[in-house]
Amino acid sequence: MQDKLIFVIGPPRSGSTMLQRMLGSHTAIFSHPEPHIITPLAHLGYYAKVDKAPYDHINAAEAIREFVQDLPAGEQDYLDACRSYCDILYGRMLKKSGKQMLLDKTPAYALVLPFLAKLYPQAKYVVLTRHPLAVLSSYANSFFDGDYAAAVEFNDILGRYLPSMAKFLRQKNVPHLQVSYEDLVSQPEEKLAAIFSFLGLPNQADAVDYGKHEHLDKSYGDPKVKHQTRPTSGSLNKWAEELAADSHKLDIAESIVEQLSQRDLAAWGYDKSTLFEPVANAVGIPPKSDWKWMFDSYRLKRKVFLGLRKNIQRNQFGKAVRKLKYYCDVLLRE
Repeated sequence: MQDKLIFVIGPPRSGSTMLQRMLGSHTAIFSHPEPHIITPLAHLGYYAKVDKAPYDHINAAEAIREFVQDLPAGEQDYLDACRSYCDILYGRMLKKSGKQMLLDKTPAYALVLPFLAKLYPQAKYVVLTRHPLAVLSSYANSFFDGDYAAAVEFNDILGRYLPSMAKFLRQKNVPHLQVSYEDLVSQPEEKLAAIFSFLGLPNQADAVDYGKHEHLDKSYGDPKVKHQTRPTSGSLNKWAEELAADSHKLDIAESIVEQLSQRDLAAWGYDKSTLFEPVANAVGIPPKSDWKWMFDSYRLKRKVFLGLRKNIQRNQFGKAVRKLKYYCDVLLRE
C-alpha cells in the first residue's frame, strides 16, 4: 500500500488545497479533503500526547465523519480499520506471551463502552461492580488522602462511571458476566470458577492465591494488591465505618447519592433507599487503619505530591515551578 500513497505536506495557507485539487484532477488520483486520519493516531500517547496534537479536534471529528461517509461500508469500514489496529497490538502481545487469551484491564474503558462493544462485539466482558460509596471512599483515600471534596472536584467518579456501566449492563449487547466485588472477596473460589466457566476455560482453583503467581508489574494499577496474596473481606465495611465517624464526609456522600439514578443503581445491584444502611450499622465502630498501606511508597509519594500541589496556582512555589517550566520549554524546544 505504501507505494500507492501521496502526502501533500504544507502549513495552513500555503496553497496546499490548491495543489491537492490539481493533483486530484488526474484520472489516476483520488483525493478526499483533509480526512485527519494520521494526526489523531500519531498522538495516542506512544509518540506524542493529545494535548500537543497539532490539529483542532472539532474540525478533525467533522472531517473524519465526512471521510467515513464516503467509504463503501461507511461506519463498518471505520470500525474494521480500528479493529485491525487493535488486533495487531493485542495479537502480537498474546503471541509473545504464549497464552490462549489476553486480558486488558483499563478502568477508563468503562467510559467508552458503546465504542468498545461495537469494536469487539464477540469479546468476553467481565463487569465488576462494587458498592458505590465504597468506590468513592477508596478513590478519595487512595489518591486524595481521604479528602472527599477534593476527590469529587477532580473527578466525579460515580457520576461518570455508574451511568455508563449501568447502561451497558441493561442493554446486554455483548457477552458479559456481572460480578460484585463484595461477592468476589466473600466467595472467591466460587466466583472465580464461575468466571472461568463464562470464559470457556477450565477452572484452576489455585488462581485465587494470586500473590503466589508471577505478574507483570508496571506503573499503573492498584498498589495495594502488593500487600495481599488473595482476596480478603476484612475491609468490606471500612467505608461505612469511615462515613459513620465523619459527618462532613457523610454529607458529601449523601449529596452525591442524591444525584444518582435508582435505575442505574439497580443495574449495579443496589437499592438507593438502603444504600446507607451499612453506615447506620457502623455507628460507634472506630474506622480501621491499614497500617501496611500507611507506609507504602506510593501513598507517601502521593501525599507529598498533593501537599506540593495545594494552592500551587497562588503560592510562591507554583510561581517558581512555572518559571522553571518556562526555562525547560525553551531549552528543550526542537
